[in-house]
Amino acid sequence: MSHFLPEFLQDVLPNIIQIFYLVATGFFIIGIKRLGSPATARSGNQMASLGMLIGVVVTLFDREIIAFEFIIAGLVVGAAIGIFAAKKVQMTAMPEMVAIFNGFGGGASALVAWGEFSRLSPALFDTQSLATTGLSILVGSITFTGSFIAFGKLKGFIGGGRIALPGQNIINLLLTAAALGMVGWFTVDPEHQVVFWTLFGLALLIGVLTVLPIGGADMPVVISLLNSYSGIAASMAGFVLGNNLLIISGALVGAAGLILTNIMCKAMNRTLVNVLFGAFGGLEDSTGPDTGDKTYQQTFADDVAIQCAYASKVVIVPGYGLAVAQAQHTLKEVANILEERNVTVKYGIHPVAGRMPGHMNVLLAEADVPYDQLYDMDEINPDFKSTDVVLIIGANDVVNPAAKTSPGSPIYGMPILNVDEAKRTIVFKRSMSPGYAGIDNDLFYSDKNQMFFGDAKKSLQELATALKELD
Repeated sequence: MSHFLPEFLQDVLPNIIQIFYLVATGFFIIGIKRLGSPATARSGNQMASLGMLIGVVVTLFDREIIAFEFIIAGLVVGAAIGIFAAKKVQMTAMPEMVAIFNGFGGGASALVAWGEFSRLSPALFDTQSLATTGLSILVGSITFTGSFIAFGKLKGFIGGGRIALPGQNIINLLLTAAALGMVGWFTVDPEHQVVFWTLFGLALLIGVLTVLPIGGADMPVVISLLNSYSGIAASMAGFVLGNNLLIISGALVGAAGLILTNIMCKAMNRTLVNVLFGAFGGLEDSTGPDTGDKTYQQTFADDVAIQCAYASKVVIVPGYGLAVAQAQHTLKEVANILEERNVTVKYGIHPVAGRMPGHMNVLLAEADVPYDQLYDMDEINPDFKSTDVVLIIGANDVVNPAAKTSPGSPIYGMPILNVDEAKRTIVFKRSMSPGYAGIDNDLFYSDKNQMFFGDAKKSLQELATALKELD
């Protein structure tokens, strides 16, 4: 495209490109900043997207591009797939889609590094370029296969529990050390194709073997970490290409992903090492736990309606079950009815509620729940002592008092929503089955708790009807 510009513009074009890259970077930074609040997240996403559009368009003026046919075809096909996925994907499948996007991002970075290395003679690469090429292939390939294993676990066609060989952690460490050794060998002697392809193969295998043993309870952390990997791989690919925008944008994604991973680990009272090498939990067990002599109270829509209608404050705690039932709009209807009766309604959001960070916030935003009613764990916890009723809809481990009272529990020490401090808790659930952590929930058997069994959407519909029938 730059070939059609006047000669004087072609001379200054590289500088112009760098200026626009700087502008795009500004949009990225502001966009990420605005993603920190539900109220500004939509505009932040739009600003970051605009920055990426500027980067893509400006890159098309690069004088090293000699043919645009495949580029244009890629833009059309990629945009069509992206629009289709964004329109059709269900909220319950959003974590799986994020996992796939992470995988494609890592795979694309590995392919870019491979393509650049294949296009030029190895003799034209300096030590830095060879090292970043090897690292881009390593991290990008790990991200690719690891993300698709995460997708399989979230989708359910790969078991959500630990799937590991004897000595799996040692095997993974040895393979990682071997892969890093291959990166060094490739950097020193890039002429040997066997080294290159061995590195590629090891990286793909490491991605599979790293994520496969991790339990379903830790998938939010894994998704965040893989997102960070995809950014690191992209940044490495930027060094290979000498593209400043790719370096910066990849670094931003990598840093943001690592920060989010750290937040997720703190929210679960876990270390990243423990997540990667000592994960627990699987997908929800439909058979339910052995409750022994424990007893619980069951309730129904009419009783729940009376308790909520004459309450002063109701806090709603959503979980993945709400997303599965697609009940967010019905929940909003219930909240509207309560507000019409002058009941204060708030939503308590745990950092790891759902199957990915921010899952519940996006779900509730889809139902037009006001942003000022959404409170994170630290903000809402002091309110529970003055709360009359807490409606727990599809959440489990994040409200389990065992995290505070049972030192032997796998979730002991994990920060939770202190719903047990409220006057009354009502759990909307299909059965008495455990959550991701695979352990029983002490809250279910509390004297202050009641169980409202059934599909969340149907139960909320019954509650809405019962509320309307009250005088």
